Amino acid sequence: MKLLVVVLVSVLARGLCLARGPGPHEPLYTLPKVVNSEHWGENLTTPELIEAFGYPVEIHHVTTEDGYILELHRIPYGLSGPSSDRPPVYLQHGLVSSSADWIMNSADEALGYILADAGYDVWLGNVRGNTYSRFHVELSPDDDLEFWSFSWNEMGIYDIPASIDYVLEATGTTSLNYVGFSMGTTVFMVMLSERPEYNDKVKVAALMAPIAYLGDAKGALAELAPISHDLDLIFSLLGVGEFLPHSDLMEYFGNTYCDTESDTADVCYNFLFLICGPDPAELNKEWLPSLISHTPAGTSVHTVNHYAQLILSGNFSKYDYGLIGNLNHYGQQEPPLYDLTHITAPVGLFWSDNDWLAVPTGVARVADELPNVVFNYEVALPEWSHLDFAWAIHANEYVYTHILELFSKY
Repeated sequence: MKLLVVVLVSVLARGLCLARGPGPHEPLYTLPKVVNSEHWGENLTTPELIEAFGYPVEIHHVTTEDGYILELHRIPYGLSGPSSDRPPVYLQHGLVSSSADWIMNSADEALGYILADAGYDVWLGNVRGNTYSRFHVELSPDDDLEFWSFSWNEMGIYDIPASIDYVLEATGTTSLNYVGFSMGTTVFMVMLSERPEYNDKVKVAALMAPIAYLGDAKGALAELAPISHDLDLIFSLLGVGEFLPHSDLMEYFGNTYCDTESDTADVCYNFLFLICGPDPAELNKEWLPSLISHTPAGTSVHTVNHYAQLILSGNFSKYDYGLIGNLNHYGQQEPPLYDLTHITAPVGLFWSDNDWLAVPTGVARVADELPNVVFNYEVALPEWSHLDFAWAIHANEYVYTHILELFSKY
């Protein structure tokens, strides 16, 4: 199994050499004049895909305290048209993903559209280093290794607060609803642990597949964890800080080999299941080419290594720089732990028994430590896996209706 994971990572990492990020004024994809209904979204950016479904869309940019330029995508209202008093809701994607997480499904199953049609002002975030946020006021992602000197710790301390402040200022409100998936839950917990003043800016948070404690995680990431430090060091010595960016190779792979009519489609399904756990019945295979072409969307090597450190330690802690590095960064030998008791905003937890990353034991520890869990929901389908929270055929029925009920109480 470990050999398979190493080979898989090696093959995918070749995309580092083939990837080419867009320039400031260069579109990532070309919008075809006629969209093939059998291949929705595989050649479209997130804004183009939203527009193709008939929804209004806006593109916004926000600069963090440490100079990263993030792109936000907004669906200001649903198909019924504009209206007043639309409360803002902020959606944060998972690891090596993007704002596309929320709209790569049919309109009645994609949370971005569901919330817009339910009367919300929907904002889709993109963290530093992904397809849409590869910009900095001084650093270049292609030329400066320093650009990639971050993990999800910095996303939680800088990216999410900056994005929330921007949304509140743009909408003239003082608080918003929050939805996080996978890493989107991790950065939320980091933010409120380290910057508790942001508790007052969150009405209620829906955390799907909450990830903080990974000691019992399974799958490819768990198999990779013992060698993650060595891989991180090798990448750094080679001057490579980016991990699995969007590339022409991945788009070609998705379009060519992941089509439902392709003989190799099963390879694509099993690649996703290898990482997060299997649930073939809920995977919308018609959308698979789009999922593969949009994901991975890139992150830093340190971000993945930080998760691997949690698997090895069993703790929810800051980045481990090693003995000397920890003394320099933290003044102590071990990385400090995040204090979940600082998170006083109301939180709803959404989890499943078949999730290989947000495993039930890890979610239980989060639930025990958070002081204000107002909803703790296990998905009523034993086969429900990690990726189902974002892309499942019946995501609305099993999860999103409960999120709307939770929001209606706040």
